[in-house]
Amino acid sequence: MTTSSHLYIGLMSGTSMDGVDGVLADFADGKITTIKAAFTSFPPALRSELMALQANSDNEIEREAVAANQLAFCYADCVAALLPDAPGPVAAVAVHGQTIRHRPELGFTRQTNNPALLAEITGIDVIADFRSRDIAAGGQGAPLVPAFHQAQFGQPGQTRVVVNIGGIGNISVLRADGRVSGFDTGPGNVLMDAWIGRHLGKEYDADGAWAATGTVNQLLLGILLEEPYFAQPAPKSTGRDLFHADWLDARLAQCPAMPPEDVQATLTALTAQTIAHAISNETAEVDAVYVCGGGAYNGTLLRDLAAALGGKTRVESTAVLGVAPNRVEALAFAWLGYRFTQREAGNLAAVTGAKGPRILGALYPA
Repeated sequence: MTTSSHLYIGLMSGTSMDGVDGVLADFADGKITTIKAAFTSFPPALRSELMALQANSDNEIEREAVAANQLAFCYADCVAALLPDAPGPVAAVAVHGQTIRHRPELGFTRQTNNPALLAEITGIDVIADFRSRDIAAGGQGAPLVPAFHQAQFGQPGQTRVVVNIGGIGNISVLRADGRVSGFDTGPGNVLMDAWIGRHLGKEYDADGAWAATGTVNQLLLGILLEEPYFAQPAPKSTGRDLFHADWLDARLAQCPAMPPEDVQATLTALTAQTIAHAISNETAEVDAVYVCGGGAYNGTLLRDLAAALGGKTRVESTAVLGVAPNRVEALAFAWLGYRFTQREAGNLAAVTGAKGPRILGALYPA
């Protein structure tokens, strides 16, 4: 694939499944410049169907195909919102798809998508299926963002940690000497969102306000922290296949009844502590921690994270580095699309455990 354009659109719909984040980016002259960002929410029926497809269910092959078609139209709407600001032709749309299974231990990951339909609707080349090539090479297929984090946020002579808190949390340790490591830490917002949805009918705990009214239950927190995944060595990745409402209910059953706001406070502490433990175990010295993803807008979570890090490490949003927290992942996939067209690797074998660097993605020409 050859193109003279340096304009790319990145689309990301993550584990929280609230909608599509899109970014129009320019990669001219070796720089990464965001031109515009957009968000397209999922229709409630599509979000419910995507949630249902996270587990085995009747007629799921047909239902997934229908949902993939609906997703393509949501993606196309996001592209349409970005195109008016494009100063020239867009080389490609790089789209992650919606993860409904992530089982690298079985040799597969599945991101629901219909990139052929998206190419047909938009008239733009589409690059998709970024994770399977890394898994084919023996890797986890995730996280893929550390390579981008290094390109965008790395600073020679400084050790920075970029924490992405979407449905699942992950860290990228960008060391002063240029080495990079990273992995999924465990739940990000996924359990908090499920719990507040059950009790208050809300999609998420805005600014952690509900959690702030509760008290962390140390018995429950200790039981949650016994999950073997947290002690598992990297490379590792996870998702809703492990951390879901039934996982939480099984552990709540081991505790006396407590106010629901105390559970929310405890789930917030779980996310903060597992991230902090992962950082502390990975590197002894950190100049700063930068947070992106939806969790960056949860003040209670950020305060818990700073406290779990001992109160001595600076914890800030990636906005201070020039990229809004809700744009980082979409920009990462625009970058992965650009890397694909340049025939350059998009993974870091030290992060995913793959046999080596691999060009990620598959092309669907317009």
